[in-house]
Amino acid sequence: MRVYENPLLKLNVTTHNDKVHLDAEGVLALPAKPIIKKINRVFASEKPVLSEEGRLVFSTWIPPIPGVVFDRMISAEVNALLRKRVPDQTSIGITTRCPNNCIHCGASDVSGAEMSLSMVKSVIDQTLDLGTYLISFDGGEPMIRKDITQMVAHVDKKRAIATSFASGYGLSESLACELKNAGMYAVRVSLDGHDASEHDRMRGRAGAFADATSGIANALGAGLLVDMFVVVSPENIDHLDDFYSLACDLGVHEVSLYEIIAVGRWMDHEDEVITSSDVSRLKDFQKRINSQPDGPRVTAFPYFMGPDLFGCFAGRRWMHVTAAGDVLPCAYTPLSFGNVSEEKLTEIWKRIGKHQAYKGSADYCMMRNPEFRSQYIHSIPEGAELPYRV
Repeated sequence: MRVYENPLLKLNVTTHNDKVHLDAEGVLALPAKPIIKKINRVFASEKPVLSEEGRLVFSTWIPPIPGVVFDRMISAEVNALLRKRVPDQTSIGITTRCPNNCIHCGASDVSGAEMSLSMVKSVIDQTLDLGTYLISFDGGEPMIRKDITQMVAHVDKKRAIATSFASGYGLSESLACELKNAGMYAVRVSLDGHDASEHDRMRGRAGAFADATSGIANALGAGLLVDMFVVVSPENIDHLDDFYSLACDLGVHEVSLYEIIAVGRWMDHEDEVITSSDVSRLKDFQKRINSQPDGPRVTAFPYFMGPDLFGCFAGRRWMHVTAAGDVLPCAYTPLSFGNVSEEKLTEIWKRIGKHQAYKGSADYCMMRNPEFRSQYIHSIPEGAELPYRV
């Protein structure tokens, strides 16, 4: 099936026995070979989230195959190959309100009035025009916004999939059904501990674990894809198998492993982040689990966005808009390049691309790079309002 075509490059996708394969034709087929090889390597060696007749869901982060949004994702991959900057993924903070007090919260410094529903809708439209195929609603706790279903419904499902992060708080049976009816693709419920005592400690609130597990059950009951989102730190990396056992018990579709970032409440903990050897552990864990036919899929982002695969997405293929409208290279970089209430998103996205830090590629998370932090994060004036306007 043809998923991309221009005068210089044509891309076809085939699916067989739950496996996906891309092949290329045209003048650019040879230069496209390295990136296609990386994509095919992942598709060939790892299990999908869900396989139904005529429809394959490889990951909650990837649109269904086949489909017009998947074709749009492939177009974004080609643009990356051609050095055309497209924000494949855009996360939108819709509130700073949250019942939790997470010790590692990256959004704790966000200040300012929440964007109105009309402004959020405008941001959705603008980011779709830029080429985004994945829109994620973020917080705070997104489920606190009473109009979140209207935001989800506003996402053009022929151009992007809509997902949301959640702690489980407020994710009732009725709200889960409303989100499903509005066209929500997947919900990502975050867990920092594999049991109640550790998770509640990290979240700073008794009952947080119970909220997470009930939220997962409600989302699954509504027919949503569910991703268990785990922020990996030196404190919990030895419990990967425990997290996975919990994921199996809960029946989620995927487990996404992210890395703790020294930002927000964790800003002064630069020595308490994962190491390159930890990234290797996450890679091995992903490969081991995904080689097994049963159980949830695992996606380890420090590996996925590392030198072996696609590198850091921040400011190149990912853009974050805070609840107050500031536009950041990613949700974990406290540098603002403008505000959507003051100018068009297109202009702000161009400004990010012209900045020295984001002109080239980066092999791994830039917020884990001491040189980047020294030049751009440590230089933020003491007492300055965050995110800091570049």
